[in-house]
Amino acid sequence: MPRVCAITGAKVRSGNRISRRGKAKHLGGVGIKTTSVTKRTFAPNLQNVRANVDGTPTRLKVSVRAIRDGKVVKSPRRVFLRKHGAIKVG
Repeated sequence: MPRVCAITGAKVRSGNRISRRGKAKHLGGVGIKTTSVTKRTFAPNLQNVRANVDGTPTRLKVSVRAIRDGKVVKSPRRVFLRKHGAIKVG
């Protein structure tokens, strides 16, 4: 399964890691120089979540930002429902 959020579509993005050396001018140095630029990836913070999709609980890979924003409706745990009398056992 790819690293993509099922709700927001957030996925791995690329960028640069910049290595620098030297002392800043305002601290008495001659300035900061860039020594190398290397490619890197920024991965979304994906979590496996049981969520209600069309009334049925399914597992989704969802970014934490979508969970925090309330875009995911988590399915209730059966233990919780059993404890509060919504599900009768036996």
